[in-house]
Amino acid sequence: MKYNKTFLASSLLISVAFLGISCVNGNRDDKKNDSTETVSNSGAEKSTLPYDLSKPVKYNMPHNLFEISGIVFHNGDPKEVFAIQDEDGDLFHLGLADKESKFTKFGGKGDYEDLAILNNTVIVLKSNGELHSFPISEINKPEVADVVKTKDLVPKAEYEGLAADEKTGLVYVLTKEIKKNKSDQTDIYAFKYADGKFTESGTFALSYKEIADLSGEAKIKFRPSALAKNQSTNEWYVLSSVNKLLVVTDANFKIKATYPLKGDFFNQPEGIAFDRDQNLYISNEGGTLSAGNILMFKLKK
Repeated sequence: MKYNKTFLASSLLISVAFLGISCVNGNRDDKKNDSTETVSNSGAEKSTLPYDLSKPVKYNMPHNLFEISGIVFHNGDPKEVFAIQDEDGDLFHLGLADKESKFTKFGGKGDYEDLAILNNTVIVLKSNGELHSFPISEINKPEVADVVKTKDLVPKAEYEGLAADEKTGLVYVLTKEIKKNKSDQTDIYAFKYADGKFTESGTFALSYKEIADLSGEAKIKFRPSALAKNQSTNEWYVLSSVNKLLVVTDANFKIKATYPLKGDFFNQPEGIAFDRDQNLYISNEGGTLSAGNILMFKLKK
């Protein structure tokens, strides 16, 4: 059989070109799959997470913190962590490796979600947006004598996140869900706290669509459970237990990156905090086969 030389040459060139394109696409896909970070292209500065979320140091909590919710350190001191659990109005404090915890009662039964410490004042958030505040000097008493309750500070919704910024004197209340409104964003309300009073100081928002785009989801309803500020970088870390996601923003809550929370140790991540050395801590409620715990992620050197 005779072959057309021109035809053979053309076929060979096409085959080589196709193979080259396939190799390039294969390399691009491999690089994409190796990355667990998705970064915003909306103009915000890129965030590179300085923590290995696959290698935590785990601290199991005592039984009375099985349903541990919010956590915080006083002045960033890691020797003692302050925590609440979401059924009783008790403020717990203990060393991370302690087998037992001390606690002080500040309220009755309720759905307590998060806490913050600002200017030696402890502030606790209920799921309805109500805030309970009292001096940290009361923690060594069986019960707090005078608790100030602040109601109707934020719109009716479900709230799970609370944080304070010592540098600015601001307190931030994070919305988990607005049940009666088909919102496309999560709202964050800022308040100046001074002389026992909260004064409105701005509102911020996290877009569901932007988070979905960054996390690679077709659609997402972001339901965050906690937030904390990294004082070294001025970035906010927003945690979502429902979505198993960590969202990093700049100081004004402009989204910079998202990180999936993979691994069995993220049972139910409800609380987040930093110590003064910028180590990251995430607390998890207990499960069928696990106690409540706090995971520490050391800052990469």
